[in-house]
Amino acid sequence: MAFRRRNKSYPFFSQEFLIQNHADIVFSLVIFILIGLMFEATAKTAILFIQPQYNVTTLSLEGEVTLYHYGWKDSATILFYFFIAIILHAVVQEYLLDKVNRRLHLSKSKNTKFNESGQLCVFHLVSSVWSFYIVVTEGYLLHPSSLWENYPHVHLRFQVKFFYLTQLAYWLHALPELYFQKVRKEEMPRQLQYICLYLLHICAAYLLNMTRVGLVLLFLQYVSELGFHIARLFYFTDENHQKMFDLWAVSFVFTRMATLTLMFLAVGFGLARVENQGLDLEMGNFNTLLIRMTVLLLVCFTQSWLLWKFIRFQLRRWREFRHEQAIRKKTAPKQPLRTLKRDSFGHYENGVVKAENGTSPRTKKLKSP
Repeated sequence: MAFRRRNKSYPFFSQEFLIQNHADIVFSLVIFILIGLMFEATAKTAILFIQPQYNVTTLSLEGEVTLYHYGWKDSATILFYFFIAIILHAVVQEYLLDKVNRRLHLSKSKNTKFNESGQLCVFHLVSSVWSFYIVVTEGYLLHPSSLWENYPHVHLRFQVKFFYLTQLAYWLHALPELYFQKVRKEEMPRQLQYICLYLLHICAAYLLNMTRVGLVLLFLQYVSELGFHIARLFYFTDENHQKMFDLWAVSFVFTRMATLTLMFLAVGFGLARVENQGLDLEMGNFNTLLIRMTVLLLVCFTQSWLLWKFIRFQLRRWREFRHEQAIRKKTAPKQPLRTLKRDSFGHYENGVVKAENGTSPRTKKLKSP
């Protein structure tokens, strides 16, 4: 299965060969793992990569319910879906974004940003819909107090744990994609910043058993980022599309305020009043004052940094707009105004009387006596 057109062949084990064929190599590894399910000797090992582990069956009002908790075996599952993310990335790039790029004829810098926004737009759309479905089905939307009640939330439903594993797999796959996509050195720090921030916050929510709060925050963040990347895609197709950025600006500020409010409500006040206080690694309880303050400071610092970048971005847009307006005024042709002397029935032009409609008034003929 070939994901990219081979315009030129490269020697094996070379850097160009790896970049050009990385999706095919990863696809072969995924097939190899799936083949392992067909044999009894390797089925138990192969299932570690595909299915989430550490399941526990408990009794509830609905009957027997299978719940999950985290452990070191999750790294094998994350690795498998890390490979899946690389394959899906190549599919979106080859069969969607590359075809659009050929029609737009963008510059190299704009082409890189267009590919970045296209990939993230697909991911944020899927993740925001998926996270919203989980928030609704788990009852977090109708019962906000469930975000901190009965902490620690050690046992997770399948859809919640699988969501977190795939999120970690996607953001981990984004690191080698910087190399595979040949991202410029100028763009590397910016992309590494938000990739590492996503990994840090998702890992903290998953390992500290704050998955409920983290799920709601991820939904808010993904919806806001989806609006930004849609606006940027429209801007690259036509630079006159600027109003989408104004809509995104409103959603961005709302997301920052909602994130801070929810964190202070859930972590600052909710977990502080929960009965289970103290550090207990075996029970998965991390509800101590030091950990709560560290989490709040981390989120507040991240939101403040995002707002600072947002303000700089808006100021730069405002300066560019004012600069363009000044250039347009200077280059606009100036038409000289002609002063005309008017009388009761017309005006004078070149010593000849003209009527209001621009024609000379007809002289009256004298009647012959």
